[in-house]
Parts: sequence; structure tokens; C-alpha cells
Amino acid sequence: MNNKDLKETLYRVIFGTDTPAGKNFDLFLIFAILVSVSTLMADSVTGYSDMYYEVIRYIEWTLTVLFTIEYAVRIYCSPNPRRYLTSFYGFIDLVSILPSYVSLFVPGANFLLVIRIMRFLRIFRVLKLVRYSTEASTLGRSMYHARRKVLIFFLSVLVMTTIFGSLMYIVEGPENGFSSIPKSIYWTIVTITTVGYGDITPQTPLGQFIAALTMLMGYSILAVPTGIFTAELAQELQRERMNVVCPNCSKLGHDNDADYCRSCGGSLNP
Repeated sequence: MNNKDLKETLYRVIFGTDTPAGKNFDLFLIFAILVSVSTLMADSVTGYSDMYYEVIRYIEWTLTVLFTIEYAVRIYCSPNPRRYLTSFYGFIDLVSILPSYVSLFVPGANFLLVIRIMRFLRIFRVLKLVRYSTEASTLGRSMYHARRKVLIFFLSVLVMTTIFGSLMYIVEGPENGFSSIPKSIYWTIVTITTVGYGDITPQTPLGQFIAALTMLMGYSILAVPTGIFTAELAQELQRERMNVVCPNCSKLGHDNDADYCRSCGGSLNP
């Protein structure tokens, strides 16, 4: 096998998913990524990291070497190495192996290996989930159209949290844990989004009343962005339906994945 044939074979296996060998390679790669991330998580647990230190280091460096070889082979067999190096997957492939080598000089840098989980995105190619990209684009456009409404909503919430935080600082004061206005604002944000700060609780009746209003406001706030995105998504879906025209009766309003007209029954894709 000459150099050209070798490159073509490697390219079909590593970059392609249409052949059994290519699909098996990507599935093995995904399995190796999951093992790597799981090992990293175990390393962050004190008991496991002390008990299985040698095993964890062995697995980590074995997978790092394999990923490094894979990265080099991808560059070797790619028809356009520069395009691969500057692509999204090329960048992720590179930064997923760098932390191990950086950790030789900077202790603790190996925990950045968790970025390898981003390589799991390759499963969309392996399992042919790219067909759902249309739905993802629809959702993305809906979020884009709603950006101004969301920004105004965010600024309004920011103003309200500042007001409530300042009131809590004035009413409760440092003696009850509200030692500064920024800390009081943080308490307000946490109270709105969850169930409270935990370490800080209002002690005065007026402070508890303000806290109750803050929590009720939090429940009300949750419905606003949901409604904004829902309305924009409905409009985006309606716009998409208006683009699907029946060639027989010229009716509009069909779903993108519809095969037949709901008015005359004719084929939408003759």
C-alpha cells in the first residue's frame, strides 16, 4: 500500500462514519472519552485519588498518548490539514490533550482534561443526529429574535435585585449577616432563583416580609422568559410552515416534515 492509499484508508476510518470501520472507530473513541472523563472525576475524590493513584495516572496517560497519536494521524491523513487544525473539532482535539502535558509543569492543570467531554459531540455524526440540526436552528433563531426582550427583562431584574438587596442591608444590617450591599444583592439573587442564601437569614419582621416578597417575585419572574421564548418559537414555527407550499392546490401552512398536503392530499414532494 502506497502513501496515498494509506492516507485514503485512514481518512475513511477516522473521518468517515459510512463504513463499519469508521463507525466502530468513532464509537471506540467515544468510549475512551467517557473513560477519560470518569477517571478524572474519580481523581477529584480524595479517597479514590489516594487509593488508586497509580491506576488513575496510568489510565490518564495511556489515553492521552492514544489521543495524541489520533490527533497526529488526523493531521497526516486530512486532505487539508490547515482546515482541520482551524476547525471546531480540530481545536477541541488539540485542547483535550494539552492539559496532561501542561500538568508536568503546572500542578493541577490535568483537571482541565474535563474538556474532553466536548469531544463527545462526535456522537451526533456517528448516530446520524445531524438531521436534528434544523430543529436546533429553529430554536436558535427563536432565541435570537427574543434577545432584546430578554435583555430588557434581565436589566429589570437586575434593578429589582439591587433595590431589594439595598433594603435588606438597611433593614437587617451587618449584625444579621448583611454586611454589605453587594452581599445583600447576592442574597437577593439566590433567594429569587432558589430557596435562599442559607448562611444569611433575615431576623426582623420587616426583613422577613421583604424576603417573602422577594421569593414570591422569584416565582413570578420564572414565567416571563419562558413566555418570551414560547411566543418567539411559535412565531418561528409559523414562519417555517408558511414556506411549505403544496404544488397542487398552493395551500400554505404545512409542517416541514409533512409528505402530503392536508388540504388536497397531494404529495408535497412530487
